[in-house]
Amino acid sequence: MTATENRPWRGVLVATALPLHDDLSVDYDRYAQHCAWLVENGCDGVVPNGSLGEYQVLTPEERAKVVETAVSAIGGSRVMPGVAAYGSAEARRWAEQARDAGCRSVMLLPPNAYRGDERSVLAHYEAVAEAGIPVVAYNNPIDTKVDLVPELLAKLHAEGYIHGVKEFSGDVRRAYRIAELAPELDLLIGADDVLLELAVAGAKGWVAGYPNALPAASVELYHAAVEGDLDTARLLYRRLHPLLRWDSQVEFVQAIKLSMDIVGRHGGRVRPPRVPLLPEQEATVRAATEKALAAGLA
Repeated sequence: MTATENRPWRGVLVATALPLHDDLSVDYDRYAQHCAWLVENGCDGVVPNGSLGEYQVLTPEERAKVVETAVSAIGGSRVMPGVAAYGSAEARRWAEQARDAGCRSVMLLPPNAYRGDERSVLAHYEAVAEAGIPVVAYNNPIDTKVDLVPELLAKLHAEGYIHGVKEFSGDVRRAYRIAELAPELDLLIGADDVLLELAVAGAKGWVAGYPNALPAASVELYHAAVEGDLDTARLLYRRLHPLLRWDSQVEFVQAIKLSMDIVGRHGGRVRPPRVPLLPEQEATVRAATEKALAAGLA
């Protein structure tokens, strides 16, 4: 059994764009095609119902079918759904749904309807871990206001509640502290614009956004970085970095979708309503994406 088979959250897993029809119902056929296309282009798997994505505005039936569609398209071992919810009981039910659908891991935010303290965070992850499927924590203190600092992650791992963490704080120094406190806890890159720095620091995977548009180039960049081919990695990183750095999740999502349109991989409409990029931002995305196309990176 390979490391990725044993720990299916390793490698490049794409926080997938979800295509919608004009009436904002989910286009499951296009979503299945998108998942298959990502794997064909070298990605190791997908993360549907991303924890800050569309899951909050899907019906329970839609949310479940998104997971089932991904599993049918590429196999459960390649699918790590987000199972975030306002309460741990509901999050556990979504973890059970993922388990029963054939997934082999899930990704979970801390409590985010309020600023949870350490006790509530521990209780939250304990409850979801009881579903019997490995949990990868998602640390995004910028958006959730709950920070899974290295000391807390070490406690969660020591109790057996989590097996990895998607680190989105942007502080690359945390990689080394996490390795000191919990050496068996897998660090996954969560913020695309610090990919190279965290890969060099020993990350075991990347929960990624931009492979939705440029999967082959993104996969090449990741493997060059983690395998120590820094000449290749730096060259790709310089070319792609204008697409990877954004001040907000909304801008980042819109940048991805614009790039998808440019390379001919339309992701469908977005829900909630689209917030357009500023003209100068759109110009940056167009120029960087077209440069990537010209360089054969898509």
